[in-house]
Amino acid sequence: MKIRTVTLALACAALLGGCATKDYVNEQIASVNKRIDSQQADTSGKLSQTASLYEGLENRVNSQQTALEGVSRTAQEALDRATAAGKLAEGKFLYETVLTSQVANFKPDASELSDETKKALDDFAAKVKADNKNVFIEIQGHTDSIGTPAANLALGQARAEAVRRYLAVKGGIALHRMSVISYGESAPVANNMYRPGRAENRRVTLVVLQ
Repeated sequence: MKIRTVTLALACAALLGGCATKDYVNEQIASVNKRIDSQQADTSGKLSQTASLYEGLENRVNSQQTALEGVSRTAQEALDRATAAGKLAEGKFLYETVLTSQVANFKPDASELSDETKKALDDFAAKVKADNKNVFIEIQGHTDSIGTPAANLALGQARAEAVRRYLAVKGGIALHRMSVISYGESAPVANNMYRPGRAENRRVTLVVLQ
């Protein structure tokens, strides 16, 4: 009888020990799973940040590519227009000067020339005179995408006209050697979703042809 009692007691102890061991193992497994979930969440966050960074870089590259293509296109169109109008002696593109609001300080919805713009135009006129070539200049007005397309077309025209008037009066360049055109918001060189991009798009481009 005593032997049975001792055996039963040992069996109970073993069962209790087994239960305790199982609980301990379950606690350890739960702890490990929690760490894994935390690491997965952290990894997911880092992957999301990496994806956002990659997307941002891709947008910048696309924006720069768009800028290059836009400048090339508008310069070629200026050459085509001047050639068709018989304005050129040799029918070739020389260079272009771009005055963005980051340099020339064009304000949104405004065409007034700032002191920075006038200084840049003084330098441009001095270069044209120093080169002493029979050139033709197309002045292209551009805007950002804020506002209606019609309003931006008129604003781009006003900016281009203001530049031509200054070059004629202050720069001494004959009016018949210049023409103006507005692209409005249709030829952006940067992303209009962001303020720096809109500043780049508010610009006047001087295309010099011969």
